[in-house]
Amino acid sequence: MLGLFRQEVEAHNKTLTDGLLALEQDPGLLDDLESMMRAAHSIKGAARMVGVDAAVGVAHVMEDLFVAAQQGQLLLATEHVDELLKSVDLLGQIGELDGELIASWSEQNSEQVATRVAALEALLAGEESEQKSAPEPVASTTAPAAVNLADATMLGLFRVEIETHNKTLTEALLALEKAPSSAEDLESMMRAAHSIKGAARMVGVDAAVRVAHVMEDVFVAAQKGELDLLEWHIDTLLKGVDMLGQIGAQDDAVLISWQHDNANEVAALESQLQRLLDPDAEPPAAPAVEQLAPVETDAERSALITAESDSATSERSASPAADKPSAKKSSDSSLRVTASVLNRLMGYAGEAQVEAGNLRPFAESLLKLRHRQVELLGVLEELNEAMEGAEVDEFGLSLLGTAIDKAGECRQILTERLTDLDAFERRNTRLADRLSREVISSRMRPFIEGVHGFNRMVRDISKSLGKEVKFEIRGKDTKVDRDILDKIEAPLNHMVRNALDHGLETPEERLAAGKPAEGRLLLEAVHNSGMLSIIVKDDGRGVDQEALRKKIVARGMVSEQMATDLSESELLDFLFLPSFSTREQVSEISGRGVGLDVVHSTMQEMRGVLHATSTLGEGMRIHLQLPLSLSTIRALMIDVGGESYAVPLARIERTMMVPRDQLKIMEGRQYVIVDEASIGLLQAHQVLEVEGHTNSNELLPVIVIGDRNRHYGVVVEQFLGERNLVVQVLDARLGKVQDIAAASILEDGTPTLIIDVDDMLRSIELLISGGRLMHVGEGVGEKAAPQQGKRILVVDDSITVREVERNMLETKGYSVDVAVDGMDGWNAIRVGNYDLVISDVDMPRMNGIEFVSKIKSDARLSSTPTMIVSYKDREEDRQRGLEAGADYYLAKGSFHDETLIEAVVDLIGEA
Repeated sequence: MLGLFRQEVEAHNKTLTDGLLALEQDPGLLDDLESMMRAAHSIKGAARMVGVDAAVGVAHVMEDLFVAAQQGQLLLATEHVDELLKSVDLLGQIGELDGELIASWSEQNSEQVATRVAALEALLAGEESEQKSAPEPVASTTAPAAVNLADATMLGLFRVEIETHNKTLTEALLALEKAPSSAEDLESMMRAAHSIKGAARMVGVDAAVRVAHVMEDVFVAAQKGELDLLEWHIDTLLKGVDMLGQIGAQDDAVLISWQHDNANEVAALESQLQRLLDPDAEPPAAPAVEQLAPVETDAERSALITAESDSATSERSASPAADKPSAKKSSDSSLRVTASVLNRLMGYAGEAQVEAGNLRPFAESLLKLRHRQVELLGVLEELNEAMEGAEVDEFGLSLLGTAIDKAGECRQILTERLTDLDAFERRNTRLADRLSREVISSRMRPFIEGVHGFNRMVRDISKSLGKEVKFEIRGKDTKVDRDILDKIEAPLNHMVRNALDHGLETPEERLAAGKPAEGRLLLEAVHNSGMLSIIVKDDGRGVDQEALRKKIVARGMVSEQMATDLSESELLDFLFLPSFSTREQVSEISGRGVGLDVVHSTMQEMRGVLHATSTLGEGMRIHLQLPLSLSTIRALMIDVGGESYAVPLARIERTMMVPRDQLKIMEGRQYVIVDEASIGLLQAHQVLEVEGHTNSNELLPVIVIGDRNRHYGVVVEQFLGERNLVVQVLDARLGKVQDIAAASILEDGTPTLIIDVDDMLRSIELLISGGRLMHVGEGVGEKAAPQQGKRILVVDDSITVREVERNMLETKGYSVDVAVDGMDGWNAIRVGNYDLVISDVDMPRMNGIEFVSKIKSDARLSSTPTMIVSYKDREEDRQRGLEAGADYYLAKGSFHDETLIEAVVDLIGEA
């Protein structure tokens, strides 16, 4: 019963909150009064049923207030709404108590309940509330002996309130800077500050009360035309937003001491905000662009709030006016659900689809049975005709007639049941599909939720750099998987900062170059071909490719000859290497060479693709292509050797049907010309090491896979169509399965394997380097001959470094395989036999030290010689590598052909 009571309070509190906020906008909304009166009445009745007298008393007076307003005896003004919302919060607090705590809570908080009831009764009697704003207390210089803060749940809701309304304040202040007379923005900010003030007063956080109170006064003055908000006003108000964010980020245990320790800062900010109300006040001498001490990132703050609010059964606003006035209101209630629960629901939805699909073959088997039954009936009727005129006794004829009648009845029943089963199968399939779509959509969030703080960041950084920037976010409502949204926030942050610092010029530089003084920076998210595309684009100075070539050569990363031959794509890849920066000096914004490396690491982790292009003097464009979801993928189903495999669409460059007569051969390898480029061909069954079927068709189904600098056409036996698949992780006991990333279950219950494209590319290169490629249609089902010579695995996240080392080693006769990072290398060495491993140190997913340690701790692999080749040449770096178990440590900046080859020969001998 108490559980039902809690549900009742939760549901009706939502009605009360929404109705009060709407009523504050329009006091004459009778429908809202009616719904709130019924909600209060229901809570009162439910509380009386379970004996929660505190809730009965509060809800009863609230109901009387709504009835009085309905009858025209009372007009609900702002002060009434404030008190009623406080009462809603108190009911919510009571509704969250465990059954064992209700009695003790009621006893300990009887005075609070009595005060609340008295305040409501005073409103009913037409008296002024005693809880109007009193003069704010002066900051104390000594720590309070004890402060009676609300319980942890209310503080958690207070933090939600701060986060929600801080977004409104930030976005509206930035908009107001461009349109100072926006009445809508002023209204939304006034209400946001008012809501924070009320929520802070409810939980006893005086510092937030004082800051929000003065901010509210400033917005009211601007609304009345008594104050024009200038740039320095907005700077000061943004300081207030930052202070509120800091307060909301404090843990329960330190909130009291934090207020005491920071009393002077709060008082100083309050004074600065108060000064804004003086129309004759002059701006401060120094530009007020510095932010307060940094608080947690949005992701960290969100995690903190989630952790502290998970005990609540639903996400709802704490006290007053938990709305976002500038946005459309949603009538949907919110419920916090953990990621593990959603993953389980995803699995159940997949199982439901499989079970629904199983009905079709069952119905088809019954249909075959009906056909056989019809045939049987025909045979009986033929027998009956044949027996006419024959000497058969009446008993035999009677039995035959009965058999024909029974067969007819069976056919009729079977036909009816088949019709019912067919309808049932269609309903179940539709229901399972809807369930799957709903579960998938529950993981999706609007793109703006991950980048809502970027407007503020761009404004502050551009001001600190003396630049004018027009920042635009497109595709704010584009749906993104919550896991992807969390992971891409940091990379996007780095790219935007990089564009502000490196890309966009100062107004003077832009005017001298014939550009508008204001630079443009675009962040866009769209769904495209079953993928999430994110573009970061600026119209700044672009990348000086010749200067970049010289920088690469100067750092000893490539030779002058190789640098000359690098394409634009290969050249821009260097910007995403660890510790690489085009800046000579380190600033607070960039210069350490870690920002774009984060982008590269994250893209590899999520199996995404990154393309960068730049034109000198016109700007730079970075295009990220990501899967729409990490839990589901859109895949192309292919047939290889009679088995179905899934290839993620995000990793397919293109598909095509290639006529056999267009196949060409050069140096024993087959290829086809596509858009004036040569694409090498090979058979999927040879790569996957399965028995293939002879394909005699004139048109060959081909999928083109690859990365920036290598593309291959894989010939399959047929395309089976596109599917949305729920990703099922393979059992860890299987280890790394070569060329396979995961598995999934099709609608008919058939399991299918999802191909690991990066692993497949490595397998393809193994076939090529070993000279073991078969021509299309040849060698079906044959096992490839073993590779000859000593094998070396080169592991480096820089394609340029990989190719340099590969070419040097292959020139000396070694057989070389490559891996793109430590994780890729670990997968490779577990399925291959190598005489030597050469690894970089700074790599995403798994760095070189971890990689070497894993090799040396594995009983089967520990004897494999390992060499570390790194840009870091400090003694401590060298020591770290050797302590991890490396047999040799070589600095990239100093090695040349003979140095590397000599080290290899020392370790494993000649090729």
